[in-house]
Amino acid sequence: MSNVTEAVTTLVTPIVDEHQFQLVDVEFVKEGKSWYLRVYIDKPGGITIDDCVLVNDELSAKLDAAQPDPIPQAYYLEVSSPGAERPLKKEADFESAVNQYIHISLYQPIDKVKVFEGTLTDLTPDELTLRYRVKGVAKTLTITRKAIASARLAIDFSQL
Repeated sequence: MSNVTEAVTTLVTPIVDEHQFQLVDVEFVKEGKSWYLRVYIDKPGGITIDDCVLVNDELSAKLDAAQPDPIPQAYYLEVSSPGAERPLKKEADFESAVNQYIHISLYQPIDKVKVFEGTLTDLTPDELTLRYRVKGVAKTLTITRKAIASARLAIDFSQL
């Protein structure tokens, strides 16, 4: 379904740019029998419900007018904030996450572990360095970017 997300990204980018929002992600997924087109937006200080409604209305009009229709089947359009645990996908996402607490899932385990949570302390084009704790002991791990299946911001509950 990458053709759908690419087409929607092309349609929504001018909308979010015009309103000085950031396009975080576009997903087109099937859940049960229904398809969902999800557009995640953000801005400094956070996105409001009115911001989501604005983008939803403008994107909906563009999707209805698009020829050929990029999404021929029925679907639900959802525009929302990415939330506190927003995904890290683009380079700018990782750059802004330096010194923040993140969650990383790996394709292959390192020492039998595929999921790590800790503070992103360093970032290069090929690797990232994570400071994390195991049973209270501080550890540092450098991970190649190619080994990362997914990454997102995380909430450090030990600090609450």
